[in-house]
Amino acid sequence: MNNKKVISLWPYLLILAILAVLVSYGTGNNTTTFNYNEFMNKAEKLDFDKVEMSMGSTVIDVSGTYKQGKESKSFKVSVPNTETNVKWLTETLSKNKDTVLTTRDPNQESFLMKFFINVFPYLLLAGIAIFFFTKMNSGGSNKAFEFSKSKARIEGNIKVRFKDVAGCDEEKEEVKEIIDYLKDPKKFTDMGARIPKGMLMVGPPGTGKTLLAKAVAGEANVPFFSISGSDFVEMFVGTGASRVRDMFKKAQQTAPCIVFIDEIDAVGRQRGAGMGGGNDEREQTLNQLLVEMDGMGENKGIVIIAATNRPDVLDPALLRSGRFDRQITVNLPDKKGRYEILKVHARNKKLAPDCSLESLAKRTPGFSGADLENVLNEGAILAVRDKRKMITMEDLDEAIDRVMMGPAKKSRKYTDKEKRLVAFHEAGHAVIGIKLEDADMVEKVTIIPRGEAGGYNLMTPREEKMMPTKADFMAQITGLMGGRVAEEVVFDEISAGASNDIQKATKIAKAMVRSWGMSSLGPIQYDDGTGNVFLGRDYGSGSNYSGEIAYEIDKEIRKIINECYERAKQIITEHIDLLTLIADTLIEEETITSEQINNLVKYGTITSPEDALKKQAMANDVEQQIQADNEAAQEVLHDDIQHYDDTPSSQDEEKKKQEKVSFEEAMKELTKSDDYDETKE
Repeated sequence: MNNKKVISLWPYLLILAILAVLVSYGTGNNTTTFNYNEFMNKAEKLDFDKVEMSMGSTVIDVSGTYKQGKESKSFKVSVPNTETNVKWLTETLSKNKDTVLTTRDPNQESFLMKFFINVFPYLLLAGIAIFFFTKMNSGGSNKAFEFSKSKARIEGNIKVRFKDVAGCDEEKEEVKEIIDYLKDPKKFTDMGARIPKGMLMVGPPGTGKTLLAKAVAGEANVPFFSISGSDFVEMFVGTGASRVRDMFKKAQQTAPCIVFIDEIDAVGRQRGAGMGGGNDEREQTLNQLLVEMDGMGENKGIVIIAATNRPDVLDPALLRSGRFDRQITVNLPDKKGRYEILKVHARNKKLAPDCSLESLAKRTPGFSGADLENVLNEGAILAVRDKRKMITMEDLDEAIDRVMMGPAKKSRKYTDKEKRLVAFHEAGHAVIGIKLEDADMVEKVTIIPRGEAGGYNLMTPREEKMMPTKADFMAQITGLMGGRVAEEVVFDEISAGASNDIQKATKIAKAMVRSWGMSSLGPIQYDDGTGNVFLGRDYGSGSNYSGEIAYEIDKEIRKIINECYERAKQIITEHIDLLTLIADTLIEEETITSEQINNLVKYGTITSPEDALKKQAMANDVEQQIQADNEAAQEVLHDDIQHYDDTPSSQDEEKKKQEKVSFEEAMKELTKSDDYDETKE
């Protein structure tokens, strides 16, 4: 570490040493400069050693050394060039025989020689200093002269295509003209058409706005400039505007191209809307962006694509015609779009045969493209963690829960009372979802803690609607009240577990009254409809209704909540047996699926009779197979025992061998006797 510090400091040390030498050279020069009169008075008394006279046209430059005691000192003087002075100097300087006198004609010296002698050493030192300073600045982060340069990253040969962007077919249709224009602009100019200079992509985070912009560049095969809105603004005044100019200059040099500005709301917010008048530096940057877009000209081969999820805070001048002409809304995908997105992200995943992407798309309403990619990635991580070769449906099911609610906290232990309370709370949501026609369907219920929630109830819409009705919202609020109602009906007390349910229900009720006109107050909007608060614009702005109307709004919100609460209480009371059955099953199983819940409703058990018969048949087949295997094993064992019994022992074998030897010996003796010959005949 110390060596690196020394290496980084040595250029500074070298420069300081050079400066010290120059200073010491300048201050250590003991040359005495005489004026003309002074030299005339002292010349007779000086003992000259070496003297040089440079004969100019009007002046004689005399320089050299003289002795003063034991020291030798330098001197120089300028004497008018007259015949008398030349004679006097020659006599005076030559009076001592040891003096070396040299006469030089300055006209004989070349200009180049003078330059090298007098100027070049200083230029050389200055060049060395500049070189070292440049090296030090370029090697580190002290790029003081590059603040005005654009930070846009240029990418060529983009590999992303429309096939990599799923779930936004209508959005891709909107940008096809841009691709045709970048490929062949002549057919547009011949028709007199002006291609949009800018396109603004609006949508929730993670819906694929940046990916779609890259796909446009990939399909058109043009360079892709990408920059964030926050990259324009720095602490130095004027930096943002200069970076905008530099970015458009580079874009013009590489046209046709696409310039993509992500999170443009960071620099394109309404001017004059900040606290105390706004940020002047940001507004200057926005002004420069507007000017550059106006000065870009028509059909110049440059298309500006910007993305934001806060279009309500953008300056109106940015959205007028001639700048960002076209606004494309990239919404959350529907069921079909989610299925297509899952297929794109599953191309490099090893999925088990039981994995159904269509079922996964059905269970993930409200998920963005980024969320769906995260689900598949979490499933792959879980499969690797459990050392499996393929991703199973159980991994994906767990991945959905992790993305929505966080990992399961199995280490957190309930008391028996808390476990029963949570089970009935979640069962209350499930009963409302089962028995209320317009309520969301129950997909999964668990009492395993996740995140801040003690339990988790996954409910999905029966069908995804573009325009939900009042009945849909009322059913949704009723379903949210189901858990709290179940606690009150069964335990005659309430817990804090319903806080999130109450928050969601109140938000829906407020929107019904203030925004959608679904109350007795009539079709009147009592909020500004701007969504998130923009402090620079909304801070300090009063409500657009009176205090009396505010009281009526509160009454209507309370009326909606109370009505849904009573409806949920009626349903829970009528189906208390189903509530108890689901809760007891949750206490035992901890997690039940929609299929098991349906079996509880129809048959009272988590398995249907058909499934029970199938399981019994499978068990019988297994038992019969085991019995057959046992019988076969017994037969094999019996045969082995019989074979062992039939096999002669080693003693019998030895006895037979002895009997055989005795018989052979008897036959030999018989063949030698006379009786054998007679018998043979």
